Amino acid sequence: MWIERLARDIGALGQAENTTLERAIDQMSRAAAIGVPGCSAALVVVWSEVEGPDGSARHVVTDYGASHDDLSLAFEHQYTTDQGPTVEAVREMTRVSVGDVLREPHRWPRYTSMAVQCGDRSSLTLPSLLLGDGAGDDRVVTFGVHSGRADAFDERVVAPLTALLAEHAAAALHAVGRRADVARETAHMRRAMSARTFIDQAKGIIMHARGCDADTAFAALREVAQRNRKRVVDVARDLVMENTAGDESRA
Repeated sequence: MWIERLARDIGALGQAENTTLERAIDQMSRAAAIGVPGCSAALVVVWSEVEGPDGSARHVVTDYGASHDDLSLAFEHQYTTDQGPTVEAVREMTRVSVGDVLREPHRWPRYTSMAVQCGDRSSLTLPSLLLGDGAGDDRVVTFGVHSGRADAFDERVVAPLTALLAEHAAAALHAVGRRADVARETAHMRRAMSARTFIDQAKGIIMHARGCDADTAFAALREVAQRNRKRVVDVARDLVMENTAGDESRA
């Protein structure tokens, strides 16, 4: 069945080693546009909740992917005017269905004309939580299927299946985000280890040259760093490189 194949394809995006969040979102929107019956374009948006100056909460776009440029333009208009099926879905955290935007001109008066121009006559949009790993880190994914034809979707059939796709998309994007976090942590650890190596080597050079202990050598590094408005690790790296270059020239 198409839904099982598409759900597997979307879920697999979260397991691909080199998939970034941006690439995964783009691929999900294209896969839905091709795989969902009646769908001519799809939109996947990741939202984060932020607190305004008055203490009220609102959702802002973290990233999004649209299978077609026209739908991208239509979504940006929704976001700017705060009207349309996608922004309503995340604001109300509920499914939003549109049989024909022309039959409901008063529903989103600032969006209707743009929707028609961009070929967004009917749509079905569902929100799904993209859970984070810490308090206050929850985000939302809206998964929308769109068509240039009126009444393109049999809601009784497509709605529950699209909800399933939205859940698979949220799970896949969470996996992509976790891998990105792990990669950042690993890179940070590598940088920290590299910095520690340079500092230890520089301390050894100073201890040998001055006949002092490790604490005194580190204090000397820190003094030079403060005087030159540089980081200790940068001063240490420069010292190590200078001494290494001197050793190579004597070799």
